[in-house]
Amino acid sequence: MSDVPDPMDGVDVPGRIAVLGAGSWGTTFAKVLADAGREVVLWARRESVAASIRSEHRNPDYLTTAALPENLDATSDFDAALAGAQAVVLGVPSQSLRENLQVFRDAVPAGVPVVSLAKGVEIGTGLRMSEVISSVGRIAPRRVVVLTGPNLAPEIAAGQPTAAVLACSDHDTAVRMQLASATPYFRPYTITDVVGAEIAGTGKNVIALACGMAEGLGLGLNTAASLITRGLNELTRLGEKLGALPATLAGLAGLGDLVATCSSPLSRNRTLGSRLAQGSGLEAALEANGGQVAEGVVSCRSMRDLAHRHGVDMPITDGVYRVCYQHETPASMIGVLMNRPYSPE
Repeated sequence: MSDVPDPMDGVDVPGRIAVLGAGSWGTTFAKVLADAGREVVLWARRESVAASIRSEHRNPDYLTTAALPENLDATSDFDAALAGAQAVVLGVPSQSLRENLQVFRDAVPAGVPVVSLAKGVEIGTGLRMSEVISSVGRIAPRRVVVLTGPNLAPEIAAGQPTAAVLACSDHDTAVRMQLASATPYFRPYTITDVVGAEIAGTGKNVIALACGMAEGLGLGLNTAASLITRGLNELTRLGEKLGALPATLAGLAGLGDLVATCSSPLSRNRTLGSRLAQGSGLEAALEANGGQVAEGVVSCRSMRDLAHRHGVDMPITDGVYRVCYQHETPASMIGVLMNRPYSPE
């Protein structure tokens, strides 16, 4: 017998988990949970998608080359998906989360952890996704877990090693989901700084748009590194103003996610930014994204509003907003950033 303690001893690890939303990230995390040995039911809005996942073990709309585990079931009936669930994962886009919660909330089993995959701040209210889940879903904050980090869905679906962060104000709840989702290729860490995790996860999409614009203009790594670093600086300022820990922004949730999203051609936001710089209008660039959501287009607006509300200067976020909504060119945005008054770092 080994004298090494089993980390699962005494921890109530969810066995049956419902994942609501069969987009790229929802499908990928459902695969992670299934590979971790959980009994997973993935809810898809369309029965044709659910049927394909059940019969062919593939999602016909997203990650079409990824083989899904046989212990991953799928349904278009959210009541059936949620029946007996010991944890619930919300994989719907940030700006439709409120609407979906109004439908789902009465069927969510009482007391179970609820994991948020959405990265965003709600337009109008300025609420982070965990706050929307708590207020609209009537779910206690200690049950809400935020998953974030350098998590490009196609790489994870292919089994490439990555680390992630599970943030929850209740450490034990975060640990339950950590043990439920850990696999040889997916290594989750836990933190209690939900604010920092969500500000980082939202803001990185905006900075990725800026990096994509720089790439589309033919600019090199110096420009990208400058945008990433100064982007991290402005996200940290906003996070600290809202009560986040600087260490969160310097870790996987902040710097880690920024590097991945701002550097990879798999990043929808970086790709969209590049198309904008190459002359595509916003509508055409969004259409060329194949129907997949580029959260940064919405997040630059909600993050800018949040920054103004709290008196935080966020020049890159403001510049991306001007490109997306005020018809400024990406080249002009870079020029404005470079001509700002000089200051200490």
